[in-house]
Amino acid sequence: MIKDILPAVEGAISVPRWRSLLFVPAHVPRFVEAAHERGADGIILDLEDSVPQDQKAEARRQLPESVAKVARKGASVLVRVNRGLRALAADLDAAVIAGVDALVFPKTDSAEWVLEIAHAVSELERERNLAQGRIRFLAQIETPRALQWLAAIASAHPRMVAMALGPEDFSAAVGGAPEFDLLLTPNLAVLFAARAAGLLPLGFIGSITEFSDTQKLREAAAHARRLGFAGALAIHPIQVAIFNEAFSPSAQEVEWARAVVAAQNDATARGLSAFSLNGRMVDPPVVRRAHEILTLAGSN
Repeated sequence: MIKDILPAVEGAISVPRWRSLLFVPAHVPRFVEAAHERGADGIILDLEDSVPQDQKAEARRQLPESVAKVARKGASVLVRVNRGLRALAADLDAAVIAGVDALVFPKTDSAEWVLEIAHAVSELERERNLAQGRIRFLAQIETPRALQWLAAIASAHPRMVAMALGPEDFSAAVGGAPEFDLLLTPNLAVLFAARAAGLLPLGFIGSITEFSDTQKLREAAAHARRLGFAGALAIHPIQVAIFNEAFSPSAQEVEWARAVVAAQNDATARGLSAFSLNGRMVDPPVVRRAHEILTLAGSN
């Protein structure tokens, strides 16, 4: 289980390492009970889409016990809240408790919305003597309207830690199917906005619901990491191991990174900032990537 804190991009505050975040319906005891055994870096206790309206109140009531259960092996604990104001207020009242690391916001479409929730969370933390600012935010981008405000959403509040495109909801919102051509551009937009703000970009180019074709999923996750994504959200346990592997450095990458860092140390001693290694030019951006790989591998 990984709950490491990684250096953020371009000086932002540190971010968690979330290769895989597994959704678990918060109202189903057997799923909650087994969640900590799935190997995910984080568990998202869902109060939104997967919970029927008439069972949301009970899911909220069980939340303190559910949080303790899913955290048993050190996974981060996240809670996905509802969008509607009345439901959101009840969700925040239930979810701003000890043990919750982050809140997941569906259909995030403005910085103002993030700020309103941040203010409410701060009030609850003060009232309950919880550590100020500990609970972070993951914003799901699920409407075309949100695309024009991505930079503002990403930098809306210091609690922001990650962003992800919701492929199913986004595709439905534009009247399309969750296919590669439709999802590539919005995913890249989320990736760029998240990286610019020092947040974790999460996701892959495809439908989150297609988990039976494991080879296709493995290829999509590997492609996402090459693009710059740091992890992905999972709706089925079978996706967790695939994401954990895909978003971790390979042995070959670690070997290359160690060689780059060793060569850099030698070059620095000779007063060089750029140098040649195995016939290829190495300059500061390449060295930075090597250090990031070693950090991910726990070797830095």
